[in-house]
Amino acid sequence: MKVVNTIQELREMLDVLRSEGKKIGLVPTMGALHEGHASLVERSVAENDVTVVSVFLNPTQFNDPKDLEKYPRTLEADCALLESKGTSIVFAPSVEEVYPEPDTRVFSYPPIDTVMEGAFRPGHFNGVCQIVSKLFDMVQPHCAYFGEKDFQQIAVIRAMVKDMKFDLEIIPCPVIREESGLAMSSRNTLLTDDERTIAAHISRVLFESVELSSSHTVAETHRFVEDSLNVIEGLKVQYFSIVDGISLQDVADWNDSDFIVGCITVFCGATPIRLIDHVKYKG
Repeated sequence: MKVVNTIQELREMLDVLRSEGKKIGLVPTMGALHEGHASLVERSVAENDVTVVSVFLNPTQFNDPKDLEKYPRTLEADCALLESKGTSIVFAPSVEEVYPEPDTRVFSYPPIDTVMEGAFRPGHFNGVCQIVSKLFDMVQPHCAYFGEKDFQQIAVIRAMVKDMKFDLEIIPCPVIREESGLAMSSRNTLLTDDERTIAAHISRVLFESVELSSSHTVAETHRFVEDSLNVIEGLKVQYFSIVDGISLQDVADWNDSDFIVGCITVFCGATPIRLIDHVKYKG
């Protein structure tokens, strides 16, 4: 496994591999890797000749400087995990390497990027598109792997790929959960043991709501999720949306779509830590 810090070195290595006919997979990450990331890497290694994993904490997608400041940074441990999973190249550049000058590009894909995360984190998806488009240009992968935990992010990236005519396949991978049901996230490391126990209620309530939905309306299911979580000390729902899985627009009835997803963001603990998750009701 090679650890590369500059775009030039990355491109030179990949040009050689591409000339040999190698199929290249990319797994973009912000570091602080866990078994969820590992599952993406394993999938890429199984399906490609070369797997590139980027480890870059992208500042342009953080609308809250404090959130960026407290995001965990664990490059040494990340590299050990990636090597054990068969990664070919780790791309770990500096902010100055990726952004030698401010990126003033504006990406806009309404309505999918204006709801949920887009509404509560202004500029977030613009920053995501800035860095992901840069990585696609640098690596020119055949396939790129993203975790479905960031459900809305995948929809936005698909729109960006279509808009910019990138010749690659976006491959979504299932959510990996801790034994408690809590969706794996780099932010979980910021939770205390007690907060981690409390956070497990998020997935529990979501799964219970799937059972409930068979005999209750969308509005009743929505109310059940918000009320069940907000009554738990240490949890506060920022938003919960039951949406069409393609357009990400709210549905009013279970018959409105063949693909319906519930997307949620919850603040956990005294700090607090912002956690996201989703559950599929149909499709």
